[in-house]
Amino acid sequence: MLCLLMALAYTAPNYDRLLKTLNQRWGATPVARFQGWRDLIRDGAAGSDADRLKRVNDFFNRQLTFGDDPVIWNQPDYWATPLETIGRGAGDCEDFTIAKYFTLKFLGVTPEKLRLTYVKAKIGGADSSVSQAHMVLAYYAQPDAEPLVLDNLIGDIRPASRRPDLQPVFSFNSDGIWVPGGAQPNSSVDRLSRWKDLIARMRDEGFEL
Repeated sequence: MLCLLMALAYTAPNYDRLLKTLNQRWGATPVARFQGWRDLIRDGAAGSDADRLKRVNDFFNRQLTFGDDPVIWNQPDYWATPLETIGRGAGDCEDFTIAKYFTLKFLGVTPEKLRLTYVKAKIGGADSSVSQAHMVLAYYAQPDAEPLVLDNLIGDIRPASRRPDLQPVFSFNSDGIWVPGGAQPNSSVDRLSRWKDLIARMRDEGFEL
C-alpha cells in the first residue's frame, strides 16, 4: 500500500499550475470539467483496475465531443494534451486515447498494462470493406492476456475478440512501440515525433512526468 501511495504522489499532476494554465488559455468555461477530472483522479485510485478503466472511459466519453483536428486546432494532425482536450471539451480519437492513458497512469494503473493502439476500423461493422484510421486504448491485465479496448465510438469496454471491426496496426506507450503479435517493444517511442512534442508540451503546462 505504501508503494502505491508513493507512486501516486510521484505522478500526481500539479493541479494549481494546470488550473492557472487552463484559465489563461480558455477562461472559466472549462473549469467545472477540469474539477471533475481532478476529482476523478483524487477519488478514483481505490478499487480494481476494472473500476478505474470504467470510470475513466465513461468520464471522457461523456465529457468530450468528437471533432476533427482541422476544425478544433486548425491543423491536419495534432495530438492534444489532456489539459488542451479538457479545455476545448472536444477531440478526435487520438485525443480521447491520450487523455485516458495519462489519467489511468495518474490513478496508479501501471503503464506496462496500457498501450495506445492504431487500428483500421471497419465502417459499418466487421463485414464492411470500408475502413479508416482510428486509435483506441488497450489494457493488458498480463503481457500475454487478451486486451480490453477503450474506445470513444463504443461506450462499453470490450475484449479485443468482441471488436472484429478493429484491425491493429501498431501500438505504443512510454516504454516503446509494438507490432501486432509482438511480446516486446521492437523500437523506441522516441521515433514518434508527435509523442515527444506532446510530452514536452505537457511538462510546460505543469504535468510532472
